[in-house]
Amino acid sequence: MDIKLDPSRDDLPLMANTSHILVKHYVLDLDVDFESQIIDGTLVLFLESGNRSRKKSGSTEEACRSESNEACEFRKPEPCHVPVADTRTSLSQMGYSDFAICGKGERDTSGKDGNHDNQEQTYGISSSKHCCDTGNHGSEDFLLVLDCCDLSVLRVEEVDVAAVPGIEKFTRSPKLTVVSELRNQIVRELVALPADHWREQLDYYARCSLAPGCGELLFDTDTWSLQIRKTGAQTATAFPHAIRIRYRTKPQGRSVTWTSDQSGRPCVYTMGSPINNRALFPCQEPPVAMSTWQATVRAAASFVVLMSGENSAKPTQLREGCSSWHYYVTMPMPASTFTIAVGPWTEVKPETCSPSDLAAERSLSLSEADFRCAGICGHMEYPCRFQNPSATTQEIIPHRVFAPESLAGACQETLLQLLSPCLSAAHAVLGTHPFSRLDVLIVPANFPSLGMASPHIVFLSQSTLAGGSHLCGTRLCHEIAHAWFGLAIGARDWTEEWLSEGFATHLEDVFWAKAQQLAPHEAQEQQELRASLRWRRLQDESRNSPEQLQVLRPNKEKTGHVSDSGSSVIKHGLNPEKVFMQVHYLKGYFLLRFLARRLGDDTYFSFLRKFVHTFHGQLILSQDFLQMLLENIPEEKRLGLSVESIFRDWLECPGLPQPLQTERQAGAECGLARQVGAEVAKWKRVNRRPRKRKRRGTEEAFEKLLPDQLVLLLERLLEQKTLNPRTLRSLERTYRLSQQDAEEREQMSHTGPAETPQTKHLLEILSVPAAFPLMAARQASLTSSKLTLKQS
Repeated sequence: MDIKLDPSRDDLPLMANTSHILVKHYVLDLDVDFESQIIDGTLVLFLESGNRSRKKSGSTEEACRSESNEACEFRKPEPCHVPVADTRTSLSQMGYSDFAICGKGERDTSGKDGNHDNQEQTYGISSSKHCCDTGNHGSEDFLLVLDCCDLSVLRVEEVDVAAVPGIEKFTRSPKLTVVSELRNQIVRELVALPADHWREQLDYYARCSLAPGCGELLFDTDTWSLQIRKTGAQTATAFPHAIRIRYRTKPQGRSVTWTSDQSGRPCVYTMGSPINNRALFPCQEPPVAMSTWQATVRAAASFVVLMSGENSAKPTQLREGCSSWHYYVTMPMPASTFTIAVGPWTEVKPETCSPSDLAAERSLSLSEADFRCAGICGHMEYPCRFQNPSATTQEIIPHRVFAPESLAGACQETLLQLLSPCLSAAHAVLGTHPFSRLDVLIVPANFPSLGMASPHIVFLSQSTLAGGSHLCGTRLCHEIAHAWFGLAIGARDWTEEWLSEGFATHLEDVFWAKAQQLAPHEAQEQQELRASLRWRRLQDESRNSPEQLQVLRPNKEKTGHVSDSGSSVIKHGLNPEKVFMQVHYLKGYFLLRFLARRLGDDTYFSFLRKFVHTFHGQLILSQDFLQMLLENIPEEKRLGLSVESIFRDWLECPGLPQPLQTERQAGAECGLARQVGAEVAKWKRVNRRPRKRKRRGTEEAFEKLLPDQLVLLLERLLEQKTLNPRTLRSLERTYRLSQQDAEEREQMSHTGPAETPQTKHLLEILSVPAAFPLMAARQASLTSSKLTLKQS
C-alpha cells in the first residue's frame, strides 16, 4: 500500500506487517506518574513468523520511500546501560507473585533529547526521513512494523531468552548451534504450548521478560509506526522472536486520557480513542493479530489499577507509598481491546448478599485439566470456557463495581442491584459467558459515550445512574452483549462495526426484558416501542449525515482485504462525525430484527446460540453470519433472501433500507405508542389554551408513562412549531424532567433548527450540568435535531 496518504483524508492506517510476523504475547511492565502525566516502562514482544515470510518485507519498500532521492538511514540508538534483573534470582525474591514482576531497574533518561520520538505531525501519513540505508546495511533486512503514535521510543533490544534458568526444556533440536536460532526456537516452543499448560506458559513469559538484552536493534518511527530491524536478519524467521522496547507515553497521547474523577482526584484511563492503543504501547493493531498479554503496573498506593484481565488483581506493596498490580489474559484478543484505568476508585460492595446469588456467581477454581478439550472448538487453542462444564452452567460470573467515592451511594442503589439479573438474562439467551469475571467502573465525567466494553471490564457513564434503573439496565445489557459480539466474536474488518453494535443493540432489548422478568406480551410491547424510537433516530440520521458514513459495508467486495504485508486502512476511521453516528447500531439492529422475524424468535435465538458456539474466539465477516443463518432458514421462508440481496439492500447502500421502509409503512403502532399519541393530543390542547386560566374541571389528566414512552412524547412535542413557556413548565412539573435519565433530558436539551425563545426556557429548567458533558459537543458538532447519546 502507498504509505504517503493524503493528510486531509479521514482513513485510519493500520501499518503492522501482520502477514509476515505476528505478536503472540505482550508483557508490559509500567509505571504511572500522575505528576508528569506519563506512563513509562518496558514492553516485551513474543513473536511468531508467518507463513508468508520472505526475504524482503512489502512494508520495507513502503517505509523506504522518501520524497527526496537521498539514501534513508536507520538510526542506531546511543548505548544505554540500564541494570537488568539477574534471571538467576528467584522471582519470589523480586516480589514476583501470580506472574507479577514488581522489580525494576533505574529509570532510563537517555531519551530526553527526543531523537527517537514520533515526529510531531497532525493526522495523515508521511514517510519517515530515516529508513533503510542501502549503502551501509543493505536493503534486504527484514523490517518489523508496529502501529505506534504519540510515543517516545527510547531503546529496542533483542532478549536473551536462552539465559533463563530451566529454559532448556524448550530446546528440542540439539543440532542448533547458532545462538539466535536457538533463541527463536525457544520462543516458538513457548508460544506453542497447549492450552492445559497456560500457567506454565505465563510463568515462562514472565521469566523471559526479565532476561538480559543481547544486542540493541535498529529502529525508527514515523507518524503512525515503529519500524525495527536487525542487521543481517533477512527473513521474518531469522528476525529475533523476543524483543524488548523501552518507551514512554506523552501527556497529549490520544490513547489515554489524564483527567480528574467526580471527586476531583487525578485518574487516567483508555476512553476508546479512534487510534485505539497505539499511543499506549507499540502493537499490532489489525484485528487478525490476536494475542495474549500480562501486565504489571505500579502506581501510588492510594490508586486502584483496573485492567482487561482474567484475574481479580490485588495490590502488592513494593515500598512505602507504592503498589504493584498484575493482570493476565489467556484468550487471544486484538490489541485494541486492551483497557486500563488507574484512579482512586472505591469498590462498591453489596450490603447483603443472598445465598442464591453466591451460588450462582461462584468463582470457579479452574484447573488446567478443565481445558483439555479446548481443541474441539474452531478457534486457536486457549483455555476456553465453552469446553468447561462448570463454566457453561455458570449463570452469573463474579463481578465487582468501582466508582469515584462521591458516586458510591448511587452505584449501591442502582447499578449493583442490576448486575446479577442482567448477567443471568444474558446467559439464558446466549449460554456460556465467554469471560470468567467482570469489573464495572463508573468513569469520569468527560467520558464521551454511555458505555464501553472490553475483556473482563465495562466502563459506564455516570449519566446511567440518574433517573432510575431503566437507562442503567439497558446500557448494562448492551455492554454485556459485547462479551459475545465484539469481543469473543470480532469483526475481521473494522469497517463492519454492525457485527458488534447491531448485535449488542438488538440483544439489549432481549436481555433487559428477561432481567425484568416481563411477560411475553409486555416484552413485545416494550420492544416495539423501542423499535419506533430507533426508526425515528435512523430517519433523522439519514437526513442529516453524509451518505458515505451511512454504509455498513463501505469496502464492498474488498471487505477484509489487506496488502501483501498485512497493512490496510480503516475507511473513515478518523472522521470526527463518525464518533457521534448511530447508523451501525440502528441499521444493524433493524437487519437482525428483520431476520429474526423471518425465522421466528425461537428459531433465531436457537441459531444464535449455535453461531456463538461455532465462531467464538474467531474473527468474522458479514457473509460468515449471513451464510450460516440462511442455511437455517427453510426454503419456503427465504422469499428471495440471499447474501447478495442483503448486501445490496441493507449493508452496501446509504439511507433507509427499502425492506425496512416497507415494513414500517405496513406496520401498525403498538399499544404503548398509541398511548403516547393520546398524551401528545392532550399537550397540544394545553399548548393552544389562552393565558387566562380555565376552570379546574377542564384541566387535562395525564397518564403515567414508561421511560421510553416519555422519550417518544418529548420527540413528538418538539415537532411542534412552538411550545409556550407555560406548557414547558407544566411538562417539567408533570414528568419531573430534571430528575429523568440522560435520554429524556437529551430530547429536551436539543431542540434543533426550530428552536425558539420559548423552548430555550426549558433548557434553563433542565440546566443540564457537567453530568451530561456530551450534550454541548453534540449541539456544536451536529445538525441532527434529535439525537441520543452514542452507544458503544
